[in-house]
Amino acid sequence: MSSRVLDLTGLKCPLPALMTRKAMTALAVGDRIEVHCTDPMAVIDIPALVQQSGDRVVKNERRDAVMIFIIEKSNAAIAKDD
Repeated sequence: MSSRVLDLTGLKCPLPALMTRKAMTALAVGDRIEVHCTDPMAVIDIPALVQQSGDRVVKNERRDAVMIFIIEKSNAAIAKDD
């Protein structure tokens, strides 16, 4: 299991969701990614993306203006090829 940080602060909709989806395709099942966003729409877009892909948000929190989502890859159909 690996984990990495994806800093998307300063980007506006739809870029945080699109870049999160792209990063998720590079993960293996069980890997986690920590996504940092400042776009107010991310609070809706990121969880919706994760739900649609069959993965899960392990934790979400807010630190000042930054929203942080920890997402775990659960769906093997959309995981990278090993």
